[in-house]
This record gives sequence, C-alpha cells and structure tokens, in this order.
Amino acid sequence: MSILKQIQVSDVPVMRRNPVDATTLTQTAVILENVRTKGWDALQSYAQKFGDWSPGQQMILRKEEMLAVLKSIPEEDRLLLERSVARVRTFAEAQRASLTETKVPVPGGWAGHTIEPVERAGCYAPGGRYPLPSSVIMTVVTACVAGVKEVWVASPKPTTMTIAAAAVSGADALLAVGGAQAVAAMAYGAGDIPACDAIVGPGNRWVTAAKQLVAGHVAIDMLAGPSELVILADHTASPDVVAADLLAQAEHDVDALPVLITSDAALVQSVNDALEKQLATLSTAETAAVALQNGFAVVVSDVEEGVALCNQMAPEHLQIMLEDADQWTSQLQHYGGLFIGSGTAEVLGDYCAGPNHTLPTGGTARSAGGLCVNHFLRFRTWLRIDDSQAAQPLIQDAISLARHEGLEGHARAAEARLL
Repeated sequence: MSILKQIQVSDVPVMRRNPVDATTLTQTAVILENVRTKGWDALQSYAQKFGDWSPGQQMILRKEEMLAVLKSIPEEDRLLLERSVARVRTFAEAQRASLTETKVPVPGGWAGHTIEPVERAGCYAPGGRYPLPSSVIMTVVTACVAGVKEVWVASPKPTTMTIAAAAVSGADALLAVGGAQAVAAMAYGAGDIPACDAIVGPGNRWVTAAKQLVAGHVAIDMLAGPSELVILADHTASPDVVAADLLAQAEHDVDALPVLITSDAALVQSVNDALEKQLATLSTAETAAVALQNGFAVVVSDVEEGVALCNQMAPEHLQIMLEDADQWTSQLQHYGGLFIGSGTAEVLGDYCAGPNHTLPTGGTARSAGGLCVNHFLRFRTWLRIDDSQAAQPLIQDAISLARHEGLEGHARAAEARLL
C-alpha cells in the first residue's frame, strides 16, 4: 500500500499559494466591519453564534484570575509550563540583545535609530481541534521580552492549560473568543478590550483572513497557511523515525503537507510501511491519513539535488536527516525553521526548545522569517544637524535632488538653510 505517493522532481508543486480564498475574505470582511462599528455587542453576538460563549459565561479573564488558574493546576504541569517559558524567554532575550540602537555621523550632525516596542499586542492561540498552550507561550513570551506593556491573548474555549500558559507567560488578559471576531476586537477595540498595535499568532482560515484585512491598521506577523514539513534524508535515516515525524506534522490538520525527499530509493517504501503500521495505533489517524494524501515522496539523484529542491520549495519546517547533515546547512537557503540531524525532531521546536514555532508557510520563507521580537519592535530613525557650516554639502545635494524630482518646495526648504 502506497500511503505517501511518489512523484518526479519535475512534478513537485510550486509552494506559492494564497493563504485565504476570496470567499472567506469577503465573509470575514463583514464580521470585521460589524465588530468595528458595533463593538462589544457584535463581538458577543458572533461569539454566541459560533459557540465560543453563552450569556452568563465569563468572556474576559484578567491577570489575577489567570494566576488563580495557574495555582490550581498540578505542580508537574506548572513546572512544565515554567520550563517551557524559560527556554523561549532565553532565546527571545538573545534575539533582543542582538538588536542595538545606533548613531552614525552625517555632514554637520548625526543620524541614528532607536528601538521601541509597540504599546499593546494581541496574541492569538488556536483552540479548536487541538488547544495549543504552546502557541500562547511562543507569542506572549516573545511580546513581553520585546517590552510590550500590555499583552492580550485570544483563544476560543480555553483549556485550563491554555489559561495557565497565558498566566505564566506574562499575559495581562485573555479573551475567551476565537475566529475573525476576536481578531477584530483586538484590532479595533470592543468594550473593555483595547485596540492593539500588533496582532500575531496562528489560526484557521478565518483568523488568517482577518489578519490580512487588518494589516496596515495594525502590525501582523504573517499570513500562515496549513503546516508543512519537508524531510531531506539519505540511507542513514530510520524509516520509523521519518514516519513518526511525518505523522506528527500530518495530524495537525487535513490540509497539512508532509513531504519526504531522499537520495535513497528504498527509503520511500520503508517509510510507507512504517506509516501504515504507525497509523494503525495513532489516535489522530483520521486526520493524519487525509493529510498524507496531500504529501508526497521524491527520489533525487543525490543530496545536492535534494538541497536544490528544498530551496525551491522553501518549506515552513525543513528537517535534514543526513549522514553529514552539518555539511549541507549553509547551502539550505529558504525555510522557516531548520532542524539539523536525526536527533533534532521538529516537534522539539514545536514544544519550546527556544526558537519560535510560528513560522512562514506556502513558500513565503523565501521572503520572511518566523515570529520574533522584531514583530513587536519599531526601529525609529532620527536626524540632528548641529553644524550648519559642515552641513552645506548635504544641503546642496538635497536642493539638487529636489529639483531633479520637480519638488520646488523641497528645494526652497533646503535653500533656507544655506549660509
């Protein structure tokens, strides 16, 4: 039985695709406008319509209430969350420390930039088929390390662990509503929910459509589609491990994309045999089996051809299970997250090893990276001229460029500074 179909290199599909269809965008726009204009009433109405909330239920949890939930969970779960948060925080702090303010001389003065966080951020965490407290950690901790003063979480039907994760990560409040209406509330404000300056985090097509439509009004991280994993493997890879990693990705969603690229033709059948065996006992097999039909296996002539194919695809997750994995890392150019060596399971990245698991999909890794502190920061430039005499060459150049562009007012404003 062939679970993962085998295709030729020339048949590998282009990964570039729209993250949201036109119909979803149109329907989402209606939700956004209603929440924008009608605020809390519209948010309640949609939350009730889509089953996130019923009259009498609490829709917003404040910090003290989330902390109370954190205290109520078993100690082993609390310690688990704390360890996970610590690893993500350490990585995010290293990212923040790598960014510094700067100052350079210009004729007659100085120019530079400052780095400041946005004031308020909204972090979305899915809560549908699988609640994801790990996504709460990834988004909230990163925002807090960036220096954001107020951080909101939105997650439909939050579990105890989701609420506890928000608390230990440092969130200020949690909106127990999901979908486009939650994104609208965080973008425009609704009732006690303030308008945020940035909205980040993964979600379904309604969430992604809402983020696309509010982009520009607020900052967003990315428009992420279904999850992707490409494994580049050779004869040293374990078929059982490869199959386990592919299934871990496939169980996310029926639209997930698991892919095997290998220089070992025999590995394809061995992996398919392992997939069949592991599916038989996998509790999420119904979802994973469908997702496997989206995926494929490709046999390449050598690792070099496999690397070129990976660069062409620019996947969200790229896992290399090669005898000499380190030799090839510098040649891999396009990916959201890279996982080097057979011991480096992609799921370790999902579960708070440190780097963020919110990553670009659909080939957009060619132009974007994963969620990081930068998404919550503003690089603000400044210019100061102290010595008018020394600035004369700069002023003369400004006058000339302005007149080349036909902007006489610009030229005269610069001329007013001539000595």
